[in-house]
Amino acid sequence: MNHSTHSFNLSRLLQLASPALPVGAYTYSQGLEWAVECGWVHNEQSAQDWIDSVLSHAFSSFELPLLQQQLMAWSSNDFSSIKRLNQKFVASRETAEMRAETLQMGYSLLRLANDLDLLANDHKAFFEDTVECAYPTAWSAVATRWKVDVTDALQAYAWSWLENQVMAAIKAVPLGQTAGQRILFNLGAKIQTISIAASVLDECEWSNYSPALSIASSLHETQYSRLFRS
Repeated sequence: MNHSTHSFNLSRLLQLASPALPVGAYTYSQGLEWAVECGWVHNEQSAQDWIDSVLSHAFSSFELPLLQQQLMAWSSNDFSSIKRLNQKFVASRETAEMRAETLQMGYSLLRLANDLDLLANDHKAFFEDTVECAYPTAWSAVATRWKVDVTDALQAYAWSWLENQVMAAIKAVPLGQTAGQRILFNLGAKIQTISIAASVLDECEWSNYSPALSIASSLHETQYSRLFRS
């Protein structure tokens, strides 16, 4: 890959991972808002601990390796594997809010991809036959279309998730911008390591077992006053 091609792919990757991507990610906290409501998260350190726990014990051991497999499957047009992984991810969402989140964001990214003509024809055909599209499925399709390196894609996806969680904490706790940047600095240092580990994790080892996260997400559904949709 020459320098100009690498620069082009990098710019596309930054666009895909940007918080400006119009998929509504900023409207979700994934249970963090309820963790603040009940007092589990109440300051900078507890916010970092909560986000780190989800990153290390749920996101990096399930969503990230699944995304890696989808990236590989898109590259080889293995549509049966993509379909299976998409269904597996939707089924893994343990609460109504988590399920609604991934489906809404997947739908929004697909709509953007169609408006910008970002998908190959055979990929379009796949999505036309897919009733429920999870966000990682749509994201990996666009990343593959833009020929983004798999390792870079995993790290960018993880960074995007982390940034959204920190922004949610800044609003919900609330935290100052400097505190938010400290959390990003501290946890961002783990992105490369967890991405590499996720890329070699066997599917039989995948796990999103996180009871506290599921409880927080469930109770958020009836939280009286809310900023976020999850």
